[in-house]
Amino acid sequence: MTLTAVEAADSRPVLLLRERLGRGAGLVLVVAVGAWLVWNFVSAPLQFVDVAVAGLRVGALYALVALGYTLVYGIVGLINFAHGDLFMLASVFTSILLEERLGVTSPGPRGWAVTVAVMVVVMAACAGINVSAERVVFRRLRTAPRLASLIAAVGLSFVLQWLGLQLNGSGQRIWPTVVPNGGLVVGPVTIDWSTLVVAGVTIPLLAGLTYVVSRTRQGRAMRATSQDADAARLMGVNVDRTIAFTFGLGGALAGAAGLLYFATFGNTNYVDGYQFGLIAFTAAVLGGVGNLPGAVLGGFLIGQIQALNDGLPHGFGQGWSQSVVFGVLILVMVFRPQGILGERATDKV
Repeated sequence: MTLTAVEAADSRPVLLLRERLGRGAGLVLVVAVGAWLVWNFVSAPLQFVDVAVAGLRVGALYALVALGYTLVYGIVGLINFAHGDLFMLASVFTSILLEERLGVTSPGPRGWAVTVAVMVVVMAACAGINVSAERVVFRRLRTAPRLASLIAAVGLSFVLQWLGLQLNGSGQRIWPTVVPNGGLVVGPVTIDWSTLVVAGVTIPLLAGLTYVVSRTRQGRAMRATSQDADAARLMGVNVDRTIAFTFGLGGALAGAAGLLYFATFGNTNYVDGYQFGLIAFTAAVLGGVGNLPGAVLGGFLIGQIQALNDGLPHGFGQGWSQSVVFGVLILVMVFRPQGILGERATDKV
């Protein structure tokens, strides 16, 4: 049913009023959050800085996993709920290769060199798993209803969880880490070595991904396929290979995130992928699903939200951590459904 010109004109003041009320409520919310941050900073400035720096570590891991979600969604419109479990498998693969097979159980030059080699292997393995999933499962469902692909992704998630259960066991396992204790002291603030390691690996990976997507021929093929797969195919783009390449990139990033998680936190559990993947997906939606800078921004924002809520003197505490994260997501979706950096969808006529 379409509105006449007169009806549209009559409804315009109501829409403008709703938009103004929404912006006003959003502004009030931002001011309230800002006041809460200032209150905590004044109460405990050193604790505030320490917690904020620690939030960068987990935020970087969320960003790496969120990029895998948003890459696949941006090119085929699929929410791959098995992606979080691929991250879990990467941490399990790392524990088997690094500590059980190669015997690296303590920090040192040899351990760091072996860790770099293992990271390459784990990234390649996860990329291969993702490409195989695309070839065997998702490619066959590309023309099927979206619900079929979504259900297949959930089923694949359970398959990966089962594999993690077989390799890791049913309980959480604690491992020695190759990252030394302590950190870099900058005045009164100590930056943990684990935070520096995660940042030192994540930043080059993000820069490399940006270069691939924006400057290479394969990246142009990805962007063309994302905009219109049929038109890209007519222009000579191998759409199947491009989509497989995108799945491979997302899998490699999940592999790097899993290794960094293991190297810094030192534990593995076959259910880690569910919670971590869900929060990383939240980060992708928060930044604007399908938007690469948005996924990175969302990952770091979620990391900061968790760290500040859990570690500040005037926060809700760890017991409310997930409630706060998803509460923030709901508020953002109410006032900006397309996400922070997402573009508002327009109806084609």
